[in-house]
Amino acid sequence: MGAWSARHRKSAVFGWLLFVVLAAYLGGAHGSTKITDAESMPGQVARASKILDEAGIKTPAGESVLVGSATLTADDPAFHAVVDQVVAAVTGTGRTADLRSPYDSGAVSADRHSVLVRFTVEGDSEEAVKNVPAVLDAVAAVQARHRDLTVDELGEASSGKWVSDQFADDFQRAEWTAVPLALGILLVAFGALVAAVLPVLLALTAFVAAGGLVALSTGFLHTSDSAGSVMLLVGLAVGVDYCLFYLRREREERAAGRDAETALRIAAATSGRAVLISGVTVVVAMAGMFLTGVAEFQAMSYATIVVVVTAVLGSLTVLPALLSLLGDRVEKGRLPFLHRLRRTTAPADGGRIWNAVLTPVLRRPLAATVLAGGLLLAVAAPLVTMHTANLTFRQQLPKGNALVTTSERIEAAFPGSPSPATVVIKAADIGSPAITTAIADLKARALASGRMHGPIEVTVHPEQNIATVDVPLAGSGNDRASTDALRTLRGEIVPATLLKVPGTQAPVTGSTAGSYDFNRQMTGSMLPVFGFVVLFAFLLMLTSFRSLGIALTAVVLNLLSVGAAYGVLTLVFQHGVGASLLGTAGVGAVESWVPLFLFVILFGLSMDYHVFVVSRIKESHDRGLPTREAVAHGIRSTAGVVTSAAVIMVAVFAVFGTLSMQSMKQMGVGLAVAVLIDATVIRGVLLPAVMTLLGERNWYLPRWLDRLPDLSHTEAFEPVADSPAPSERDGARHRRVGV
Repeated sequence: MGAWSARHRKSAVFGWLLFVVLAAYLGGAHGSTKITDAESMPGQVARASKILDEAGIKTPAGESVLVGSATLTADDPAFHAVVDQVVAAVTGTGRTADLRSPYDSGAVSADRHSVLVRFTVEGDSEEAVKNVPAVLDAVAAVQARHRDLTVDELGEASSGKWVSDQFADDFQRAEWTAVPLALGILLVAFGALVAAVLPVLLALTAFVAAGGLVALSTGFLHTSDSAGSVMLLVGLAVGVDYCLFYLRREREERAAGRDAETALRIAAATSGRAVLISGVTVVVAMAGMFLTGVAEFQAMSYATIVVVVTAVLGSLTVLPALLSLLGDRVEKGRLPFLHRLRRTTAPADGGRIWNAVLTPVLRRPLAATVLAGGLLLAVAAPLVTMHTANLTFRQQLPKGNALVTTSERIEAAFPGSPSPATVVIKAADIGSPAITTAIADLKARALASGRMHGPIEVTVHPEQNIATVDVPLAGSGNDRASTDALRTLRGEIVPATLLKVPGTQAPVTGSTAGSYDFNRQMTGSMLPVFGFVVLFAFLLMLTSFRSLGIALTAVVLNLLSVGAAYGVLTLVFQHGVGASLLGTAGVGAVESWVPLFLFVILFGLSMDYHVFVVSRIKESHDRGLPTREAVAHGIRSTAGVVTSAAVIMVAVFAVFGTLSMQSMKQMGVGLAVAVLIDATVIRGVLLPAVMTLLGERNWYLPRWLDRLPDLSHTEAFEPVADSPAPSERDGARHRRVGV
């Protein structure tokens, strides 16, 4: 692929540009179809949503306005007047329905210092988000006139608007922060403007093209806002890294005295192959997320696969063409200080820091293995206390957020589960005596259980033969009491009442039910996903390097880095240790989808460094070096590029750690920590120490595995006469290199 692109430079470059433009244009024209509520959640929640969707019943977005005073009560005329103003202001917008005054509904706190004005916002969930700003403005105007009282609005539409706006702002901030960061790091790595810009341009064009392709595919696989964020996160990281690997090897070969064509051919056969193996590994790892059965994960998985495949395609086609076209002009725009700094150590030298680390590691590999392994196990230790949960609205938002403050005030004034469980009943005849009796029996049993309380509200849709029963649960909505109440409702009360009527469906939904079902789905998916990813990563490494030792080492080291990342996540976000440094606080749990997502992403991305480093070690070994010397040369010669690539990934992921949503923070910090550990402790200490201990056993392959497919590459390149080949420096017999 590299040779073809170098010979057909214009075709490769203009073909890539045409592909990017067409994909972006067609994707924009086609538009994106987002995941529906029925698709987004598993279990009974999905069944309930599907029943309501098929019947055309839209659950309106509920809103509440809290009116409170420290001195006045709901019975005081001045307080009553403010409530009347709120009712008039909300009604006057023309965007609401079903408004209930607290004096009619009884939504007055026990101490009578707070009331709730309840209503719904017109339209479906998307339209409600568009309609709610007018209502928020009307409520804010009342608050402005009465500073001595509290007048705050909270509900599904207002919180949905905040989340939507925040996602857009965060996404834009991530783009404008991550790209300059990557460019700045590349300027330091290359010391030249053209060489630094190339990887960023390739990554951005790959992201743009992938976005168009994902939009075109939403006809059969719906997408989500989270998928777009993850696609940017992974696309920028791998796109820059792949280009960096390729470009650094081509520059290194040119510096060793090779002609431009040979340098490009070697870069294609070595770094190009490493990019291909790494890309395939990321794709296979991400495919494991399809086993979760959750549409959100499938959307993120598909978007990531598309952007990785696009980045690999660009790295193996348009990048060689551009390097052939530019030649040594890729070093144009040198920044004198940075360029001199970069050239103070040769690529094979590894630099003073890496030499200082590597020398004692190779001298005492057993001690290095025990110390580094013990350190990672210690960092991973908090993992045993990890508690996962589908974080509540209040846990997701930043501390001090206005919506969180309002939610806390409402809960203080009106304690109890903020959102009831809803039993969605579908029957052959919803008005039949049997169903009427069953609903009455359900209400009586729910109140008698002591785990649910009133008022229990029943809404009947006779034309669709559907009814909904709202049952308030004990607890806060996401605690043990609420979960126990939900289990009682689902496992005892509904089967003993509604399900005794033949042909009746009665799934239970609601926020507590959604969290419970999602957590169960995640827990049940862990083992299949982990097994799939580990097995296929092992098989890919085995067939790529034809070595049992290399494959086993890769899997074990990756598991160690993932375990360490889990430990840091648990310590910071669950227990709150150091959370204030990140502008957050411990929330008592790790978001339920984050551990599985991190495992899949990290197992794929860790192969970036592993394949690149081990390929260089194997290349040196195939030239005739003993394993110890091959390990030393491989680690030192890749130290610069691995450091640069890791710094870029850590910087990009750390940007996501600064975003507003708690789940995004956890994802960004988890990825940044894991990559940092992977590129330093794993690749700089554990990998060379373990490979040195294994010696020639690194390359062992049992005879019965000879039948496996052989994905190794055997093209040979002669070193130039004056190149500092490792075998010549060490006095070893030189052989043709088998890459």
